[in-house]
Amino acid sequence: MSDQIKFIVDNLNKEPFRKNYNLITFDSLEPMQLLQILNDVLAEIDPKQVVDIREEMPEHTAKRMLSLLGILKYKPPGNATDMSTFRQGLVIGSKPVIYPVLHWLLQRTNELKKRAYLARFLIKLEVPSEFLQDETVADTNKQYEELMEAFKTLHKECEQLKTSGFSTAEIRRDISAMEDEKDQLIKRVERLKKRVETVQNHQRMLKIARQLRVEKEREEFLAQQKQEQKNQLFHAVQRLQRVQNQLKSMRHAAADAKPESLMKRLEEEIKFNSYMVTEKFPKELESKKKELHFLQKVVSEPAMGHSDLLELESNINEINTQINQLIEKKMMRNEPIEGKLSLYRQQASIISRKKEGKAEELQEAKEKLASLEREVSVKTNQTREFDGTEVLKGDEFKRYVSKLRSKSTVFKKKHQIIAEFKAEFGLLQRTEELLKQRHENIQHQLRTIEEKKGISGYSYTQEELERVSALKSEVDEMKGRTLDDMSEMVKKLNSLVSEKKSALAPVIKELRQLRQKCQEVRGLREECLQEESRYHYTNCMIKNLEVQLRRATDEMKAYVSSDQQEKRKAIREQYTKNIAEQENLGKKLREKQKAVRESHGPNMKQAKMWRDFEQLMECKKQCFLKQQSQTSIGQVIQEGGEDRLIL
Repeated sequence: MSDQIKFIVDNLNKEPFRKNYNLITFDSLEPMQLLQILNDVLAEIDPKQVVDIREEMPEHTAKRMLSLLGILKYKPPGNATDMSTFRQGLVIGSKPVIYPVLHWLLQRTNELKKRAYLARFLIKLEVPSEFLQDETVADTNKQYEELMEAFKTLHKECEQLKTSGFSTAEIRRDISAMEDEKDQLIKRVERLKKRVETVQNHQRMLKIARQLRVEKEREEFLAQQKQEQKNQLFHAVQRLQRVQNQLKSMRHAAADAKPESLMKRLEEEIKFNSYMVTEKFPKELESKKKELHFLQKVVSEPAMGHSDLLELESNINEINTQINQLIEKKMMRNEPIEGKLSLYRQQASIISRKKEGKAEELQEAKEKLASLEREVSVKTNQTREFDGTEVLKGDEFKRYVSKLRSKSTVFKKKHQIIAEFKAEFGLLQRTEELLKQRHENIQHQLRTIEEKKGISGYSYTQEELERVSALKSEVDEMKGRTLDDMSEMVKKLNSLVSEKKSALAPVIKELRQLRQKCQEVRGLREECLQEESRYHYTNCMIKNLEVQLRRATDEMKAYVSSDQQEKRKAIREQYTKNIAEQENLGKKLREKQKAVRESHGPNMKQAKMWRDFEQLMECKKQCFLKQQSQTSIGQVIQEGGEDRLIL
């Protein structure tokens, strides 16, 4: 253990950590500080792990570190039962857990950096099989896998180049040699230009050569485009076959089927799906939520000591004694009704368990059937991609095997002939080596004889003169053949251009046919989408009808029921009650209307008389006020039985 701690401290004091620890200070670190050191080491391996432990939840920290250690393929000591101890020790920063992890990480930091870098690109995302039924998702997943394979090859090439041992001096020498070669090529081109300029119609010939090069490039482009069109056609044919198979299966399922059987099958599927949605899945979800809540509660609680465990054991024993007492009381009562209810509960639980089991078996059978169908389609597609034919069966497979046997005998004969040719080639190669060696010996003897005679280099000079004379004669012949060659080359170019045009004509015609096929495939795809939308619309209509049927059934049950309280809940009773109330209200309103109509004339007359009375009183008031304002000062006015003097 001391050697392990010493190794950790030495590596932490080096670059890039530079912690300046000794054995005492490192051993006296707090659990949170120890976790921060472990996180710093992990951040050196993977830069995404740069986090302050104090600002992160403990469960998030443990989850992040455990996922990275799993990617780095760290195996904790012990068996599977010690894994929970390892997780708990990682959460609380236990030294017996942290020290081995630090020792393992610091031993192979560079290797783990490379592994963490590759894990970002090579850890495959698992897509559920039901999502892969969609063509877009399947194509995207296939492209993702191809990119992953391309990354693997590029990384291997990069590693090979890193370990190949190329030095900068060698690269510079290669660059200088390539530059010299470039200068030589430029000079050679200039010499050829000067030679060509002396020839008549050289501009026209250069133009024709340029056109030839353009046509060749165009030919390559068209060939590539043709290959792409073929690939697109192949994929379109595959999709068309898949759609046709689906359509065939749907027609086969719908053949010889009556509406009653279809409705019955749909009702069974709806019952099964409703059972899964309303009963099975909510129970599973509730159990998972309880388990998750329990696990979160366990994770959030602090580490338990021996005293806490003793307290929990005492609580468990007390609760067990209480349960036993309650069971004894219940047994002493011995109520028959409760016994019957327990029997019914037991039968109901057994039936529910059987129902759940059958539902799970049905779900597993459906998944297995879907996986087998996918596997069959994959195998058929693989065989079709391999040789472009369907899977052979029966007599066709026997004929294919006999054909393979005949081809294998031919292959063995050809292989034997190739082995004989290889043996003869080795013999000829050995003979060539012997003749070369003999020629070298003769040349060496000839040079020694020339040196003895005082005419060293005579044979070499004579060979050079003969070679130069031969070259001169060849150049003279080439000058004579230049014009003929030029004219022949022009004829060949013209014929080649016409041949390429005639060769490209059927390709263009084939491309037109392929475009027509693509349009047909597009039409079939639109038709499939329309059928699918019609299918979903029919399902929605069936669900609406089921809801209406359920409402009508509930209404009939409530109406037929003998319970008056239940009858009052029926919609018919409620509507009848509302109609009676509205009729009574209408009758009262009609009576009120009749009374108002009868008393309308006298009331209007009374109101007119009251308005006339108000006008009369207002007129009297105005006259009285006017009379008061015109009364002279000092006049005595009698008002209310009193005399008043106005000054």
